[in-house]
This record gives sequence, C-alpha cells and structure tokens, in this order.
Amino acid sequence: MNIKILGPGCRSCVSLERVTREAVESLGLDAQIEKVTDYAAIAGYGVMSTPGLVVDEEVVLDGRVPTAGHVREILEARRV
Repeated sequence: MNIKILGPGCRSCVSLERVTREAVESLGLDAQIEKVTDYAAIAGYGVMSTPGLVVDEEVVLDGRVPTAGHVREILEARRV
C-alpha cells in the first residue's frame, strides 16, 4: 500500500502523518508513507485544502485531521 500525506508541513499535516502511522502500525499493514510538500504536486491531486491523504493514488481525505480510528477504517477498507 502506498500512502501519501499532502501538505506543506504545518501542524495539521504533522498530526495527519502521526495518526496515519498509528493506524498502519495497529493494522500491521505493509505500507510506504511519503510526505508530499510540493504545492504543484498537491494541486495535481485536486486538493485545495491541506492536509490530504492519498491511498494508492486515490485522494481519500482532505482539509481536516481525522482520528487514528477513522484512518484505520479508511485503510482497512482498501486493504488488499
């Protein structure tokens, strides 16, 4: 699973990365987490409000920081 955290590195982006890592660990997923800070790349995903969460090249969340539980639900639904 390929996961991207979209955002410039603000507090919300850091929080999204933290809860995403917690969710990945709790599910025992084999996932690669990448931070995308380039504004053009972020806009390329159609995200206008950061932070954004992309799973396997699909934007699944943007503009807010979810709980680790919500991220777990999102990732579990996309588990192969």
